Amino acid sequence: MTKLLPEPGQDAAPGQENRDRRQLHPLPRGLVELYGLLAVLFVLIPEWMAGGVLQSVRTERRGSPLPATTQAWQRLPELRLASMDFAELRRLAGQLKLSGYARLTREELSSALLRRLNGRKAL
Repeated sequence: MTKLLPEPGQDAAPGQENRDRRQLHPLPRGLVELYGLLAVLFVLIPEWMAGGVLQSVRTERRGSPLPATTQAWQRLPELRLASMDFAELRRLAGQLKLSGYARLTREELSSALLRRLNGRKAL
């Protein structure tokens, strides 16, 4: 293995120091500017566009983050009951005066409410 630098305490031969040191040449100015332009085109502009799109999506959305309910959700009580949480199901059972709803599980409560609602045809 060749030594590029002499050991401490040893003197380098005259002229060898110049051969062992490598000269680093800076990149040409045009190449540096080209790399900068490519960085802007491929990194910064898409990031800027994505940020603008995300910002516009956030500002346009008002009210509920979920899409508007369709006619099927309003017509079919099964879908409405499935979207309710347990507390809402119990509240609805209380409004419909369903007896013994407090001891029912979610599945039993949903089926009892469904039977009651199919008899009334309204939710």
